[in-house]
Amino acid sequence: QVQLVESGGGLVQAGGSLRLSCAVSGHTFSNYAMGWFRQAPGKERELVGAIIWRGVNTLYAVSVLGRFTISRDNAKNTVYLQMNSLKPDDTAVYYCAAVEMLRWIPSLIQQSTLYKYWGQGTQVTVSS
Repeated sequence: QVQLVESGGGLVQAGGSLRLSCAVSGHTFSNYAMGWFRQAPGKERELVGAIIWRGVNTLYAVSVLGRFTISRDNAKNTVYLQMNSLKPDDTAVYYCAAVEMLRWIPSLIQQSTLYKYWGQGTQVTVSS
């Protein structure tokens, strides 16, 4: 059974930091890319950033560039999203997801409909 389990969300003041984790199990994700998405109330789900499981390619939304960093620990089968300088606009439910991708294709990375596996989400709330 494939599982993606997010953790690390919570309430933080503006300017603070959080690190989200996504532990994956039940499948070999070496040929996948992992994405972090978020969805705020009344808004569409958007890609925050992505990383390919095998390699060094990453991609970030413009709104988080320079503040968020994606990394992975292959030994732990875990992907992280380090979020610094948080703003109230970052408030959302954050999801990790996996898409099969043998070759890094940024245009496909951003299409949420292509992602096959999703976590349950973790709430991030940034107070002003």
